[in-house]
Amino acid sequence: MSEKEQLRSNSELLISRRHFLYGALGAGVLAVGLGGFAAPGKAFAASSDVVSLDVPEDAVFTQADCTQVDAAECVAMLGSFELPYGTLLWTNGDAFAACLFPTETAKPLTQAGYLNLKSGYWATLLEAAIGADEGFDIYDIRLNDHGAIWTEANIFSNVWRVYTAVFADNVLGAATKVDEGDGDWETPTIAAVGGNAFWQVLPDLNGTMTTEDSLLKKAAFGNDSSDVVYSSTGRMSTPIYPLYDSLVITPRTDTDLVHYQLTLLDAQTGDTKDQLVLPQAMRPLEVGWGNTGFIFSFDGIYDYGGGIANLGTYTPQSIDGPGDYEGKTWFQFNRSPTAPSAWFRNTFVVKSTQSVCGIDLVNKTYFTIDVESGSDNYGDYLASTGMNGSIVTFANVDSKSIDGTESKYTLVRVWAPIR
Repeated sequence: MSEKEQLRSNSELLISRRHFLYGALGAGVLAVGLGGFAAPGKAFAASSDVVSLDVPEDAVFTQADCTQVDAAECVAMLGSFELPYGTLLWTNGDAFAACLFPTETAKPLTQAGYLNLKSGYWATLLEAAIGADEGFDIYDIRLNDHGAIWTEANIFSNVWRVYTAVFADNVLGAATKVDEGDGDWETPTIAAVGGNAFWQVLPDLNGTMTTEDSLLKKAAFGNDSSDVVYSSTGRMSTPIYPLYDSLVITPRTDTDLVHYQLTLLDAQTGDTKDQLVLPQAMRPLEVGWGNTGFIFSFDGIYDYGGGIANLGTYTPQSIDGPGDYEGKTWFQFNRSPTAPSAWFRNTFVVKSTQSVCGIDLVNKTYFTIDVESGSDNYGDYLASTGMNGSIVTFANVDSKSIDGTESKYTLVRVWAPIR
């Protein structure tokens, strides 16, 4: 395979969660100053009594217990837009989505930009990495109506960098480097929430810092001063999950036994708004938070844990407020998780095997959004996180007309609830 063919193959491959167009980059050690900050948050200390979630098997229902309804009765498409084939998108709001565009060249390998979710206008903001002359490529980006955060990585030197910039009037301001690291730490997962950029630094499993704490860090867009918001004993379990004004992380409790503590943080103050401890050694793949509290998913099966032992995505049917998780009925979406979940209005939205599925947990009904003809075998992918007025799906479409003309693009669709 030629270099051009290989690059084309790369651009056609959508890889979820921690891996992007050119594979996983294990990198990163704290190499810049932290700046001044208040004492960061920490999960339960060793002296605390840890009470973990207990869900009996008869307190869980699944999609099989729900009635399917026509999607046309539940959602309406607000917009349908075509972007370059192989584009990846992320959004935790209703205004903009961050975009990572593949290219057909080795330099740059990727470009970063945005999509206006109302007008469909899209543009490239970064035609190449800031460190392109040093061998860096753009690795990941998140963006909202205040600013952008992105990571750049050099796969040959195992060095990563984190940049932020103000985003206003469709223009990206001057880039500010807020962190840099090497191969003892993983390339951070990132989030744009409110007026702040967040990134999560974890010790690499194959590095020399495996006993060090993980850190959640924060900087105002365009500001080179960063704070440590939260620290975790060992590695946190999941990427950052962003909402409009808050975010979810999964630190380990500071105890002899391994427990992961789902933690909802206020994006402005860093205060803990909700928390939930999972049973011993249960390691979530993705987490979230919505109308009924925490969401978490497993990609494996445990031989303990009662009603939350199997693979799939879980959330309570209802709660009365933060912390109200014991004795509740839970919903399990029993498919292997491939994307974080989201909410719009009263609908819980998940990525199924091919389609995106919405569930009314109160009335126990569900719908599936039809997949566009010619889409890749993973179908529609869910780009949204958090609780928003709309959700965004995207799919790589490769279609041929009757006359043999081939059309390849990424189809982005924006959906709003009817009821």
